[in-house]
Amino acid sequence: MAKIPTNRLKYRVQVSLAKCVPAHRSAKARRLHRKYHKRDQVNGMAVPLTSNKPNPHLSVLSKFLTVWIFLAMALGIVIGYMYPKVSSAIGTLSVGTTSIPIAVGLILMMYPPLARVHYEDLKKVVTSRGSKTMLTESLTLNWVIGPLLMFVLAWVFLGNYPDLRNGIILIGIARCIAMVIVWNNLAEGDNEWTAILVAVNSIFQIVMYSVLAYFYITIASSWISGTGQIVNISLIQVAQSVAIYLGIPFFAGIVTRYYFLRTKGKEWYEHKLMHKISHASLIALLFTIVVMFSLKGQYIVSLPLDVVRVAIPLLAYFIIMFSMAFAIGYYSKLGYKRTASLSFTAASNNFELAIAVAVAVFGLASQEAFAAVIGPLIEVPVMISLVNVALWIRKKHYKDKENEA
Repeated sequence: MAKIPTNRLKYRVQVSLAKCVPAHRSAKARRLHRKYHKRDQVNGMAVPLTSNKPNPHLSVLSKFLTVWIFLAMALGIVIGYMYPKVSSAIGTLSVGTTSIPIAVGLILMMYPPLARVHYEDLKKVVTSRGSKTMLTESLTLNWVIGPLLMFVLAWVFLGNYPDLRNGIILIGIARCIAMVIVWNNLAEGDNEWTAILVAVNSIFQIVMYSVLAYFYITIASSWISGTGQIVNISLIQVAQSVAIYLGIPFFAGIVTRYYFLRTKGKEWYEHKLMHKISHASLIALLFTIVVMFSLKGQYIVSLPLDVVRVAIPLLAYFIIMFSMAFAIGYYSKLGYKRTASLSFTAASNNFELAIAVAVAVFGLASQEAFAAVIGPLIEVPVMISLVNVALWIRKKHYKDKENEA
């Protein structure tokens, strides 16, 4: 029996172990396996490796997403200002304070990222090293620092405009449960952790939103001005917003994942189905932006000073919260993916809930409702810019730490 040279045997075993590919597989199979399954151990869990190199195979939609978003904003403003009947017709498509086109757009936008979440691994995620730090920092940023910071900025910049100020405060205490999923996905953050943080924030939102609104608008404001405005916010109203904008896409994502993993297998699901539906999220995002900006196109053009007044504290809020959260995540050694999830969850807000509450409590034509509506118009361009900032930070400061969580 011929002897196999020791050096060749050693080399063959090392390659197989390093790439986790059995030696008997074909060259093509090994290449596919390395492309889709190259993994590393982080905190006892296998996570995919990512590359900072641009993907030459990105679609035109993905590669120039920032451009498309700004074009969608411009198109929405033009439609709203030049064709007010169109925006009026869109505005009539609502049930109560819920806009049907926006609700449909948000649900379709959130569905693909939520279908991508590895729900079967969530137990491992929450029990991995650093999970307590992640949860503690997220809860502190979202429910202590975030509302307080927005309250301070509202008084600093809108002290003489109580109605606009109250609208800004309502945005600050509404923690994001919708578009943050898309921002995190675009920034290549941790999908599993984002799903967990969104679920936790949803529960806290039902319990804490009305309490915080009463505290900041009625009690804390009276400490500064001597008078506060009483607000009555129903828990049912908050729960309804959570059920529509989070419950529906969450349920659809879970059902889709478990059904097709069982019937089609993981390879087909991850690399065929997810590839096909991923563009639906971006198209829904652009559709939602066009609808939102078309509904308020006349406001933006006819009341530019009020828009600027509202935009200044919001812009400061988004940048401060994002920077603070990213610094905390970096120095806590959470790794890029979890830090991105922490940052976008902390910096984003639930504008759907803020608008619904402002309309229900203060009226559709109120300045509070106007401020709440302007919120997402400022948030969208800022967040897409922060997505690019996050990717730049990863390239500069996580260059040798690509395998971190």
